[in-house]
Amino acid sequence: MPSARPIRRAGAFSPTRRSLLRAAGLTAGGLLIGIALPAPARGQTTVSVPLVARLNAWLHIGRDDRITFLIDRSEMGQGAHTGLATLLAEELGIDPLKVIIRNAPADKAYRNVYMIKSMLSGGKAESLSGLPLWGLEQLGRLIGQQVTGGSTSIRGGFDSLRRAGAEARLRLVQAAAERWKVPAPECDAADGMVLHKPSNRSLSYGALADAAAALDAPDNPPLKPRGLWRLIGQHDKRVDTAAKIDGSADFGLDIREPDLLFAAIRWAPAFGAMLKSLDDKAALARPGIKAVVRLPDGFAVVADNTWRAMQACDAVTAEWTRPEVDGGFDDAMLWRRLNALVDTEGKEAHKAGDADRALGAAATVISADYQLPFLAHATMEPMNATVRIGPDGVDVWAPTQAQTMAQKAAASVTGVSEDRVRIHTTYLGGGFGRRAEADFVAVAATVAKAVTGKPVQVMWPREQDMRRDFYRPAALHRVKLGLDGQGRLVAWKHALASPSIMKRILAAATWLGPDETAIEGCLDGTYAIPNTALKYVAVDTPVPVGFWRSVGHSHSAFVKESLVDEAAHAAKQGPLEYRLQMLAARPRHRRVLELAAGKAGWGTALGEGQGRGIALHESFGSIVAMVAQVTMRDGNLAIDHITIAADAGTVVNPAIVKAQLSGGAVFGLTAALHGKVSLKDAAVQEGNFDSYRMLQMANTPPIEVHLVESDAPPGGIGEPGVPPVAPALTNAIFAASGKRLRALPVVL
Repeated sequence: MPSARPIRRAGAFSPTRRSLLRAAGLTAGGLLIGIALPAPARGQTTVSVPLVARLNAWLHIGRDDRITFLIDRSEMGQGAHTGLATLLAEELGIDPLKVIIRNAPADKAYRNVYMIKSMLSGGKAESLSGLPLWGLEQLGRLIGQQVTGGSTSIRGGFDSLRRAGAEARLRLVQAAAERWKVPAPECDAADGMVLHKPSNRSLSYGALADAAAALDAPDNPPLKPRGLWRLIGQHDKRVDTAAKIDGSADFGLDIREPDLLFAAIRWAPAFGAMLKSLDDKAALARPGIKAVVRLPDGFAVVADNTWRAMQACDAVTAEWTRPEVDGGFDDAMLWRRLNALVDTEGKEAHKAGDADRALGAAATVISADYQLPFLAHATMEPMNATVRIGPDGVDVWAPTQAQTMAQKAAASVTGVSEDRVRIHTTYLGGGFGRRAEADFVAVAATVAKAVTGKPVQVMWPREQDMRRDFYRPAALHRVKLGLDGQGRLVAWKHALASPSIMKRILAAATWLGPDETAIEGCLDGTYAIPNTALKYVAVDTPVPVGFWRSVGHSHSAFVKESLVDEAAHAAKQGPLEYRLQMLAARPRHRRVLELAAGKAGWGTALGEGQGRGIALHESFGSIVAMVAQVTMRDGNLAIDHITIAADAGTVVNPAIVKAQLSGGAVFGLTAALHGKVSLKDAAVQEGNFDSYRMLQMANTPPIEVHLVESDAPPGGIGEPGVPPVAPALTNAIFAASGKRLRALPVVL
């Protein structure tokens, strides 16, 4: 059971210096610098402005030498807090482990414009750099922008946070120089001290903080050149390691407010079913049971501990309406619907050359359907939130990726204004996109509202979590490839049918064209193919869909890299050589692919029943290649080894990058081998890890990661390790057995 220690509460947030410091748990005085993430205007990345300005993060240097970073990015194991603290620390000349990280309150000041750009452009935020900021802000108001996702944390903060650190350093140096009446160039700042080298005098940052705060902010503070970096690319420690080892790290289920009650959820057994009647007498007669709260499509049992609440759910007799779904939606109906619609008109997403004409003239045509199922997030920490409704407003403690959406949800349920809803973000026991939703906060607020005067922690038992998710969309890809007489790939005609995430989230976004989150990675220009066409058909189903780690890339990479392998086989060429021929104009991609192949021993002899498969994919600004080696004997599969090579641009923390690539590969392997949400009568059949299996330690292969040295801007890293692993695996299975797999999960 979670520990019973209390967690510190942040005070109310309002745009005044005193309340901002109080919300961050900071003392008055010292140097406070606003940091825009990213820049509010071209070329302007760090600004000192009144506290009413819309800013994302705040750096505070206190008189007590404490350096605190108030930040809106959630930490869900991906190392965002460590990376961002490292950027600050590099320019400020301090150890990142000495930076105190505080989660920012929910406020309009913290909109993640970079994230919105990334969502609209398929993960390439720079491609929308010319879109008017006003338009992005209006869109942000609709969908909520204080959000962590899209592998944008380091990409969005790389320049801004370094400039913030540089600004603080210059101000501290100037304050010391003025106090000592010496030229500023004679002073240096490092290790929390400003030193006057000729006289060997020194003052701590805290001793100079008030004087530094009174100085004007420098314009465009110069940044340290790459050659003088001491931390970026070298610092391998995490700021959250100690807290997670000693148990002081607070996750959502660790919250223990005074007089806290606990609630467990029971949802309707099928999508679309609603609560018709409820008999709670037996449940209320049990020890410790405080209330049964009715929900439109479920109920919650409130008790003095979680176990009693979960057990009492079985004592409630509920009658449900029949879901209004034709024929009781199941797997067979899903694929019939996708097959029926994939050949309809849809929306044109991409066109180059004339794919139909090239296919008609091709020497060889490959026609293939690839299908991928719905997938659950299955985060290790079940969905939960704690809500307290009081006379001064509403407090929400939640492991959330989307603070603004959580704030809006709680305000809507409780009827208070958004500025009176305080979001306290805890560590997240896994996010993967699931915690970018706000449904679990709305439910917790609903239960707390029904239990007057008591804070309530609402937790979804694993079976309810698995059966009430926002799933990775199922997808059907129908593709035709054309090869000329020399085996060169000259045509690629691609149709994709799947449910649309953006249609659910923002119906007004349909004017933007096809859902970028569905088509991203399908025809991304990696390979030189002269005639290409891509269309997307949005298909409605009763199954709610949402962001899942690597989003559209999680299925497009499997399709693209499997089909390139099919083309290589038809052309009687090696999979590596075939790819390299189409990468003449892509030197970064070639380098990554060659590094992965070389480190994996591509081309060296293998034993009987063994095979290697290779895959290359770019997503979220990073290029990743993987080689899988497998052994097939008597119909059984063993994964012998996974080799990964990646160009993630400028790397801030190499250990975290390698860990994320390895973790992404394990996440992707789990989905490829086992991941499937099955439907019967509009109900998810899998309930726990006995039926929705995870990759076990005993079956996890050795994973070797190699990083390409690069001075390119940082790429994302939380998600790019997922997409290439499934095609690398299935291509290896083909190499070992001759069996081509066009559907996941793997069935041999």
